[in-house]
Amino acid sequence: MKSTPLPHIDDFLLNLQTNNYSEETIYNYERDLDVLRNFLDEASIPFVNVDKKTILNYKAYLTSRDRKTAKIAEPQKKLSSFSINRMLSAFRAYLNYLIDMDYDVPVTPQVIKLVKTEKKYPRVSEMDEVIKLIESPTGFEKDKTVALRNRAMLETLFATGMRISELINLKMNQIDKKGRIFIMGKGKKERFVYLTPRAEKHIASYMEVRGDIDSPYLFIPYRGRGVHKKDKKLSPNYLEYKIKRYRELLGLNVPISAHGIRRAFATYLAESGASPVAIQLLLGHESLDTTTRYVRASHKYAEQSHKKFHPLKE
Repeated sequence: MKSTPLPHIDDFLLNLQTNNYSEETIYNYERDLDVLRNFLDEASIPFVNVDKKTILNYKAYLTSRDRKTAKIAEPQKKLSSFSINRMLSAFRAYLNYLIDMDYDVPVTPQVIKLVKTEKKYPRVSEMDEVIKLIESPTGFEKDKTVALRNRAMLETLFATGMRISELINLKMNQIDKKGRIFIMGKGKKERFVYLTPRAEKHIASYMEVRGDIDSPYLFIPYRGRGVHKKDKKLSPNYLEYKIKRYRELLGLNVPISAHGIRRAFATYLAESGASPVAIQLLLGHESLDTTTRYVRASHKYAEQSHKKFHPLKE
């Protein structure tokens, strides 16, 4: 079957690149629009014939388990409402680009309505669970160098609240003598994050065994593919796998991930009285609304705040 082309799709992706979108974001747009193209292929609908009914059918397609992509020809797990809305938003952005470039579009972006989402606020791990997790490499790793490296990585994650991609790409020259780390984050946004004395201590311990290696990256692999490359660095998948493994070995019920550590960093700063604006700057969020989704204080903290601050207690 001949593939249904999406007109000017390469130009759209190039436009994202020239507007400083990250490689990951561009990849996500390309992947999401690939799902749209595959749907049009299966339905034998040329792009120029897309109408309101097509949009409704596309939404139904996204909610089904029979959804396929061009790269994965097997049925997929059911998408969350957030993932569906991301794909619909990619379609909107593509149409907006075509309009901006004075190309004809079969429907306006306003026709594409997002689906209703349930507000889900992931439970934040208890502080003792977070501590057990970040200390776990010391007890579970047999190789001393790997243990020190992985412990330093987890300590750095929780000390700074940085993203896993920022941690993996962290270079030694980004850290100054005061424990400040200069980060070029999502959307090329610049910010500083800060190491705690505890994290600095574990990084120093790791540096003692890291070895005199040319790679500029702080955390480096000692085996596996690419280990002999001059600019070698760990992969995000490795760290996520290790966190999952430590969690299983500890018997923790809450699914803590690298992102969960970042969320815990924000939540416990808030519970200790940190300003939401300060947390926003540390996390590198453009909008304070995004930060408030991270900073969901525990019910225990809400109860304590109510008892402490309510103006008419007696």
